[in-house]
Amino acid sequence: MNPQILRPKNTVMLMIDVQEKLLPAIYGKESVELNAKKLIKASQAMEIPLKVTEQYPKGLGTTVPGLAEEISSDDVFEKKAFGCFDEEGFDDFFRCTRRNQVVLFGIESHICVHTTAMQLLERDFEVTVVADGCGSRENGNHEIALRNMSACGVHVLPMESVVYQLIKVSGTPEFKQLLPLFK
Repeated sequence: MNPQILRPKNTVMLMIDVQEKLLPAIYGKESVELNAKKLIKASQAMEIPLKVTEQYPKGLGTTVPGLAEEISSDDVFEKKAFGCFDEEGFDDFFRCTRRNQVVLFGIESHICVHTTAMQLLERDFEVTVVADGCGSRENGNHEIALRNMSACGVHVLPMESVVYQLIKVSGTPEFKQLLPLFK
């Protein structure tokens, strides 16, 4: 695995399917939602584009209200495919950012997150999955997916590692803005 340093100007964040009818069934759902919110705040503070998917929202609901209020509807993509790139139009929706590093988080780790991570690797993106920003209905499936993604070349890190790597140094306006999220 090659070393990778996340850089705000090269990074896009992709939040997958953190939806009203999916999140309640997820093991550790409170942590997943809290860390997703912190990642959204970090993307805003550092001007990192955020893309969001919703799996069949007619049946599974839309993004949970606590997160939906933080995102732009222009950055939401509806899908039925489990791998984001298997959905027609996703490639255009996603590639408009022209960035080569992806921070990936959401649900479920072993289905949509895993498949999309593999698709990103196939397309030569540098992929970081936020371990505590993802989840599955069964924690064992989450853990297996994280191990497999790591073995395939995905960088698997906790949310704080990702955000602090993007911030780089203390004392900056971004650091001061985001510091309350970590206290």
